[in-house]
Amino acid sequence: MIAREIGNAPLTSASADARNLVDYLLWHGRVSATRVGAKQKVGGSWRDFTWAEILERTRRLSEGLVRLGVQPGDRVCIFANTSLEWCLADLAIEGAQAVPVPIYASNTPEEIAYIVNDCGAKVVFVDHDRPEGKVVGRWTRLEATAAKMPGVERFIAFELASDPKSKLMGMGELETLGAEALKQNPKGLEERAKKVSADDLNCVLYTSGTTGLPKGVMLTHGAWVYQAMAIGEVRVLESTDVLLLFLPLAHSFARAFQAAWLCHGFTMAFAEAIEKAVDNAAEVKATVMPAVPRVFEKAYSKVTADGASAPGIKGKLFQWAMKLFEEYAAARNAGREYHSAQWTLARRLVFSKVAAKLKERFGGRMRCFVSGGAPLSRKIAYFFEVCGLTILEGYGLTETSAPTHVNRPGRIRIGTVGQPFRGTEAKLAPDGEVLLKGPQVMKGYYKMPQETASVLDPDGWFHSGDIGEIDAEQYLTITDRKKDLIKTSGGKYVAPQELENALKTEPLVSQVAIIGDRRRFVSALITVSEENVGKLAKELSLPPMGYPELTRRPEVRQRLQKAVDALNARLPSYSTIKKIAVLDQDWSQQSGELTPKLSVKRKVVADKYKPIIDALYEGESFD
Repeated sequence: MIAREIGNAPLTSASADARNLVDYLLWHGRVSATRVGAKQKVGGSWRDFTWAEILERTRRLSEGLVRLGVQPGDRVCIFANTSLEWCLADLAIEGAQAVPVPIYASNTPEEIAYIVNDCGAKVVFVDHDRPEGKVVGRWTRLEATAAKMPGVERFIAFELASDPKSKLMGMGELETLGAEALKQNPKGLEERAKKVSADDLNCVLYTSGTTGLPKGVMLTHGAWVYQAMAIGEVRVLESTDVLLLFLPLAHSFARAFQAAWLCHGFTMAFAEAIEKAVDNAAEVKATVMPAVPRVFEKAYSKVTADGASAPGIKGKLFQWAMKLFEEYAAARNAGREYHSAQWTLARRLVFSKVAAKLKERFGGRMRCFVSGGAPLSRKIAYFFEVCGLTILEGYGLTETSAPTHVNRPGRIRIGTVGQPFRGTEAKLAPDGEVLLKGPQVMKGYYKMPQETASVLDPDGWFHSGDIGEIDAEQYLTITDRKKDLIKTSGGKYVAPQELENALKTEPLVSQVAIIGDRRRFVSALITVSEENVGKLAKELSLPPMGYPELTRRPEVRQRLQKAVDALNARLPSYSTIKKIAVLDQDWSQQSGELTPKLSVKRKVVADKYKPIIDALYEGESFD
């Protein structure tokens, strides 16, 4: 390993001369050729891919793109789920000196057309997911809107065969084309990589569009090299790790781990789907897994619901232990130590068994989880800690190439997002907004100079839009989004995410949206976990009925109200939740209420459920 400087700190990297991610790949292709770089299921079984294979396929694909006429600076979209092929396409685009523009796999035809046309893409890569239920396959979505994307010259499918009638080319055919070109110039990839500087545009990542149209965030090659090095320095990852990736690579959080993978050479295992992430982690014996808080919320809800509904003494023992855990979490939140003979007994009799099951469920080798994308509930973080599973919470935005802060192993402060990377500066504006500066900050928004000027000041500080606190040791705590702060008609400010995270520790709760801006009081829209409401129905011996009917049962309402009352008891009167509405359907990306990182789209929820919200305020309406 060769030392390199980022900011004031010596870091380690695969190559001291790397200016881009392709340089890292070329290094591993030479030095680590026979080592396993990736794992992915092929035909239902896990297959290992060496760094030599990954480099060779990237080389062929990149030469194929050049042969197709892709020029330096051209934009090339990737509309696909996370996979090795996604990474190969991304590296091939960069290796052609072009600019990858990822598109979330869940995007609608209209959203796809907007991004493709806005960035002016010439080529679009696409995988071929199989339709399940109401979800339409990605090639079907892309083909349906192809006429609205006249600038696209070629669609390249990961799995499908070529079809000249629809401008469709198979990825295999592109590789064959590249293999022919390599006979004439076998070192084309190396030659082009040398021409790419750290300040050149690496990619355009479009925000998920929770408010208004998506904005294209322009990030440089140097930003990702910095991120890869910085992640390595804080020892979140080691070269011997097996990291399970299921997060969308259209999001900067996942892309940061892709950069770290290429820099440090650990093994990347690509999950089949988010629904199979836990199973896949066990199968590959993963040691690290980045995830969004929703994953930990669901794991917590399942463990607590299963434990509480266990028959006989087991269930009663678990419920007793959880009451003690509530006291423990409350004490930790208040900064107090918590010791008692009962708590010691509960940890030995109950939580030791829960911990063993959880660890085994994830394969028995999980060294740590990394949480990002949204705030993680302290209570859930305490629960995982009690169970002996480490969650390193971090912080960053698309505009900062993902992480700027992270809790270090052995130096975790639950409730904070950790300390900044070396070379990254953070400070607070007078109103509490978090301001950031560093090599990973974006160049700006694509074709949006006014929007860029509104968040990047002349001194290079990026205005994050997040409200936070920084302590004496530079640990950052995010309290809420500046634009999401609710101001009641009484003039009081309420942070909705804090209330939402607290309520989501109730196993019956799936999603929550806190309402109250310009209203007389705070209220909540709540969706119910289909799995856990079914368990409650069995526990209460309710007659058989469907999910919508169960959500309307008074027993469900009473359980949810009990959780709200418990939360209200800890809150000042102006931020207590006065009314709730229990919805008879859950939220999802497909139905439009959730972003790809599973955060609630507040504007969509406010518009979609306006009559229900107005009814909570006795018809009082705000347009």
